[in-house]
Amino acid sequence: MGDLVAEVGAPAGPVAAQSTLRVVMHSDLKIIDPIWTTAYIVRNHGYMVYDTLFAMDAKGEIRPQMVDRYEVSRDQLVYTLTLREGLLWHDGQPVTSEDCVASIKRWGAKDSMGQKMMSFVKEFQVVNPRTFRIVLKEPTGLVLRALGKPSSNVPFMMPKRVAETDPNTQISDTTGSGPFVFKKDEWKPGDKAVYVRFDRYRPRPEPPSGLAGGKVVKVDRVEWKWIPDHQTAINALLAGEVDYLESPPHDLYPVLRQDPNVRLV
Repeated sequence: MGDLVAEVGAPAGPVAAQSTLRVVMHSDLKIIDPIWTTAYIVRNHGYMVYDTLFAMDAKGEIRPQMVDRYEVSRDQLVYTLTLREGLLWHDGQPVTSEDCVASIKRWGAKDSMGQKMMSFVKEFQVVNPRTFRIVLKEPTGLVLRALGKPSSNVPFMMPKRVAETDPNTQISDTTGSGPFVFKKDEWKPGDKAVYVRFDRYRPRPEPPSGLAGGKVVKVDRVEWKWIPDHQTAINALLAGEVDYLESPPHDLYPVLRQDPNVRLV
């Protein structure tokens, strides 16, 4: 999500089994509610743990993500969304329409674009566990663009019990349906955040494009490290103690370019 990433070179081919990816992030993760704050580090945390109904691809187009199919009525007032089969929360419970409606409402109360979209919404209708409708008071082109917006605040889907938390109160339950499970017991603000692969996550069948498409996890564990001193972070990368460095400072690019094992992306 940063403007540039430095990575230590690795052998070509599949990542080794039981692998751990170590990343120095641009900031320390102190808050874990991506709806409560617009901080980019928390947004990035959200993309690890949660999923979205729609997502923006590399061309800037909004594509279905958790949604299998959707229909818009001829008068542009009713959006009918059907979720993909087999979507599960990290606790093994199925993702339902009620979860998504509650998540949209909480996000829509906090995010500026969500607030604007919600001003057009007349009601939500739960059709069945996988299908729900967004009924508008008047037509607007905001619905798909808002639900697929790529940055803070991202409309991440959460279980209903979590999404019913007051928008001005931080959540403590980090259950999501995304590709990684947040290891809250290993979270040490000021040091590291840990994520492990959710082995029941079902990526979309199409190839990844931007934030859309199939999110195929190739590592078992990701560790976000917080190293506030830039030179120390650079040294850790050069020594192979970490694999990625997000947004290294511009004045240290020459140091990174001199090492043949480091690649700037």
